Amino acid sequence: MGTLKLVLTVVDVIAAVFLTAVIMLQSGKSAGLSGAIAGGADTFLSKNKAKSWDAKLARWTKWVAIGFMVLSLVIGLMPNA
Repeated sequence: MGTLKLVLTVVDVIAAVFLTAVIMLQSGKSAGLSGAIAGGADTFLSKNKAKSWDAKLARWTKWVAIGFMVLSLVIGLMPNA
C-alpha cells in the first residue's frame, strides 16, 4: 500500500505543477486601460485565435483541477501503512 500511495503522491505533485502552469498561461479577462486604448489594432483573426486558445486553457484548467482534487481526496482517505 505504501508504494501505491507514493506513486499517487508523485502524480498529484505533477498535476499541481501542471495546473499552476495552465493557470499562469491564461490571459486576464480585462486588459485594463492599455487594452481600451490599443484594442483597435487587433485584427479579427487574432482576436478569435486568442479566444480559442483561452477556451482550451480554461477547459484544461477545469479538468486538471477536478483530477487534482479527486486524486488529493483519494490520497487523503488512503490508510497509512
